[in-house]
Amino acid sequence: MPRRLFQNPILIFLVVLVIPIAGTLFSELIMFDLPGGEVQQLVAFMTMTGIMSSLLSFAFYRLGILEWFRSLRWAIWMVIALLVLMIFLNVWVIARFTFIQSHYLTLTSVLLVFAGLSALTIGFFASKTMTDRLSKLHQATQALARRDFTVRLKISGNDEIAQLADTFNTMAGNLQEVEEQKRQLEQTRRDLTAWVSHDLRTPLTSMRVMIEAILDGVVADDETVQRYLVSSKAEIEHLSYLIDDLFELAQLDVGHLQLDMQRASIRDLISDTIGSMEAKAAQRGIELIGEVSDEVDMIVMAPDKIQRVLTNLLDNAIKYANRGVRVTLRAWPIDGEVRIDIHNSGSFIPQDVLPRLFESFYRGEGSRVRADDGARGTGLGLAIARGFIEAHGGAIWATSVESDGTTFSFTLPQ
Repeated sequence: MPRRLFQNPILIFLVVLVIPIAGTLFSELIMFDLPGGEVQQLVAFMTMTGIMSSLLSFAFYRLGILEWFRSLRWAIWMVIALLVLMIFLNVWVIARFTFIQSHYLTLTSVLLVFAGLSALTIGFFASKTMTDRLSKLHQATQALARRDFTVRLKISGNDEIAQLADTFNTMAGNLQEVEEQKRQLEQTRRDLTAWVSHDLRTPLTSMRVMIEAILDGVVADDETVQRYLVSSKAEIEHLSYLIDDLFELAQLDVGHLQLDMQRASIRDLISDTIGSMEAKAAQRGIELIGEVSDEVDMIVMAPDKIQRVLTNLLDNAIKYANRGVRVTLRAWPIDGEVRIDIHNSGSFIPQDVLPRLFESFYRGEGSRVRADDGARGTGLGLAIARGFIEAHGGAIWATSVESDGTTFSFTLPQ
């Protein structure tokens, strides 16, 4: 509120007019014994000159005369010159009105000229200090316009120019982050195109070869034809899964994921997931174990999405676990959340690979090889799982110890 008051031109006008008059009158009355008539004349003269000076200053402000100059340095010099001129005229006239002896008036005039020249000298260096800082800001802005987002200004002082420099540095930092994000996004787009092209080309090429072999009569016996048809069906299913995964990933990227939130039993979801994966685990000689704490049951979630997460993580654990090991799915409450671990004791993931597991299309060495049943992953399952969990306000991560195995973990708010 006080700051707004001092931005009011009328209030500034009154302050500029009253304070100098009151201060001067006080000094005159203390230092000089002026008759009453002379005091009234002095008040009248100072009021008149004060009003004229204030009106002239206000006219400069309203007309924006200082904006006509092409250099801030010359504008500051003009302000100082006007101040010196106004001070000289006011003091000279008052001195002539007050002093009787002429040599006092001459001495006052000389002192005023000396003070004016000194003020101009000080004004030169003061303006140079400001204009030099603004010149550096101008150069930094030009560098930023040339897309040099690393440019930064050295902040000196605590005035508005320093605040402007700090704001410039913040803006440059934000632009640098945006540029880096754009670069990463463009690289991801290129990688996505390459990965999708590879994952589409492989099944299409395989189906084309098998169908051409059947049509050309290269394969004639019923057993081989049947095997080719089954393989073609598997490739079509892979393409279908890939398209579904890409669609869900696109929804996650643009933030259009629809979550049907409701109270549901996480215990039932875990039981259903284990039941649906038991046959696949049995083919590899893997034992599935579920452990759910009695304190974990109904939570608010989108059951279909969490079911997808559980299926993706458990399928991933079965696919890459060594034959004959145990895969454990465990859930328990912790710090107001539900934590779920999917642990297999037979596989190890290097520490440098763990941070990349949840990237789209990332598949470590050996993961591109088909499983025993001929299935091939899309490389999107973990990325989709991360998107679903984060959309629920949870977190997902992986840990791996060579002597113990690998654990995928995620939390959901309870």
